[in-house]
Amino acid sequence: MDRYLVFGHPVRHSKSPFIHTLFARQTQQELEYGLAEPAVDEFAQALRTFFDQGGKGCNVTVPFKEQAFTLVDRLSPRAKRAGAVNTIKLTDDGVLLGDNTDGAGLVADLKSHGVTLADNRILLLGAGGAARGALAPLLAELPSELVIANRTHTKAQKLAAEFHDLGPVTAQTYEQLAGSFDLVINSTSASLQGELPPLAPALIHTDIAIYDMMYGASDTAFISWAKQHGARQTMDGLGMLVEQAAEAFTVWRGIRPGTKQVLRELKRNLGVI
Repeated sequence: MDRYLVFGHPVRHSKSPFIHTLFARQTQQELEYGLAEPAVDEFAQALRTFFDQGGKGCNVTVPFKEQAFTLVDRLSPRAKRAGAVNTIKLTDDGVLLGDNTDGAGLVADLKSHGVTLADNRILLLGAGGAARGALAPLLAELPSELVIANRTHTKAQKLAAEFHDLGPVTAQTYEQLAGSFDLVINSTSASLQGELPPLAPALIHTDIAIYDMMYGASDTAFISWAKQHGARQTMDGLGMLVEQAAEAFTVWRGIRPGTKQVLRELKRNLGVI
């Protein structure tokens, strides 16, 4: 039976085995999917051993995505742009192909919620790996403007300059933010600590769409804050998790699984309210 894994540290909390088992059942694919939690300095060896022993593909999560970028034989265009790899496939000719499905998962989830990206003004909070992975897929949807805001402004400036060839992307400080945004995406990990990015409440209005890449059994701190200030459409990153997994499954198996029922099962599994 074909074997797949998710590498991370820590990774025992991962829902990837649950998701991919449902995908396999749905598409009638015979595979098994497990967890691997090597020590941070043992990832390279663990990855090689997995494929030497017949592994077919894997997902890679924190803190190994940037390291995986350097370990594969070939990179997809979106992995090159993201500077990180979250999906690896052993091709038929024995090549380790590195891909990044995070941005595609984000865009797919936004569209599933009816969010329009074309000709709209997008605010992306954060300039780390999650933001980097999202930028190219977001810009491919032809927004009127994409603004990056980050606590360290120079990091946002560097990221905007790197992706400027793909569309109208700029960097602003939180204090500089003004005007009306159609969509705000929080790519920071602040919600994991129950914290908020320093966004002015005046930027929130009833017609804005709010997306937090983090998720939990209840609203994240950012989503709760946005609702308190009048946002009517709010979304967390659970759908992105399922959509990026579906994209990875497609890379590995050549068949696209459906996501709606799997997302419902995942919410039930997590006890999402």
